[in-house]
Amino acid sequence: MIDRLLEAARSSTDAGGADALWRREERTAIAFESGRLKTAGITEEAGINLRVVSGGRMGVAGTTAATPDLAELVARARASAELGEHLDLAFPVTASLPRVPTFFDRAVNASLDQLIALGRGLAERLAREGCQVNVAIEREVGETAVGNSAGARGGYPATGVGVTAEIIRIAADDVLMIYDQYVGGDLPTDGDLDALVRSIETRLESALTIVSPPEGALPVVFTPAGLSAIVLPLEQALSGKTVLQGSSPLAERIGAQAFDTRLSITDDPLAPGGPASRPLDDECVPSARTALVERGIVRGFVYDLETAARAKARSTGHGRRGVFGKPMIRYTNLIVGEASRDVGAQHAAPLLGGGLIADIQDGLIVDDLIGVGQGNVIGGGFSHPVGLAYRVQRGEITGRVKDAAVAGNVYDLLKRIGGFGSDGRWLGSRWSPSLRLEGVSVARR
Repeated sequence: MIDRLLEAARSSTDAGGADALWRREERTAIAFESGRLKTAGITEEAGINLRVVSGGRMGVAGTTAATPDLAELVARARASAELGEHLDLAFPVTASLPRVPTFFDRAVNASLDQLIALGRGLAERLAREGCQVNVAIEREVGETAVGNSAGARGGYPATGVGVTAEIIRIAADDVLMIYDQYVGGDLPTDGDLDALVRSIETRLESALTIVSPPEGALPVVFTPAGLSAIVLPLEQALSGKTVLQGSSPLAERIGAQAFDTRLSITDDPLAPGGPASRPLDDECVPSARTALVERGIVRGFVYDLETAARAKARSTGHGRRGVFGKPMIRYTNLIVGEASRDVGAQHAAPLLGGGLIADIQDGLIVDDLIGVGQGNVIGGGFSHPVGLAYRVQRGEITGRVKDAAVAGNVYDLLKRIGGFGSDGRWLGSRWSPSLRLEGVSVARR
């Protein structure tokens, strides 16, 4: 299909070139609500995306038709190019691709009944009097093929599995929600499910006692789930698009010490079984690990072909495209920190005492924030009410706090890291352990 489409594009356009993507995805979704099976179904989607450069302008078109009309698709892409932006786009040539595990037989061969049994078993293990238990399982099986007019070709099959569990407890005017998840290329092992259950049970037990929040500039431990407000500004600042727009605070800091020496950030599409692992991106660029921050020093940014062309840089292989629309920059497996990535790490380690909280006289553990993504994200500032947080006094958890907020600036706080935890794990396609930051502003609401 890719070859025939590119041949049709080659005979219908000038020498500007073209590239194309074909992707098929089958999704199995299962949901338990209040411990009972609510939905179970399978959907499938396939489509083609074509990008052409005609007359020095870029155009795109896509279709999900079962039997696509290739000539019509090329015509729509050319029509789009007439209104597109001028771009000197160079398509990559043929190159050898790295080998990375992206497809797992166990995940593919699991029947719908087996997945339902997995979800039911998890719901039964988490059942508590006075609590609602919800469990969701998603299994994706996909296949991707890409190619361009410069002769590059590539493709790979992929599997992905996500298991999310949630407990909701309502007592008078107190609503408590605790969730956790497993994500990976393969089905979870018994150990993965045990860790998921322990995590929720540990956090639930610590949350049953409500205490008053502290106030002041305090040490705060952000769990992997609570780190979004800290990581989001960095994701934006390390994007080549933000650099190109002139709004990244890190744009002029390549090679400079911008953070604590303990902070490293890497995008790694070659992580075995990672949620977003793949041998090449959606623009035929071979995958490779990209060091973004190394021991506090800014090393680089992520680019796709278009932003690289405009910035006079090189694509780092971070182009991602859907069936419709042009490719855009997308991170793969974002690795934050330098702690061990041992499988089976304890999800709720900070709540077990010791480690990051042992010497905290008064502070917080933040597990969830409300309103992440609002405010001056690119500048690094954040100010959010806590959704789930625990007070730490004299090295011990004393209970859950409500009506509190945390604030600070990421670029200032990450210059004085208090430490990384031993609980590194995947949340979505980001891997990170808990992170202790000093001097976070904590206020009562």
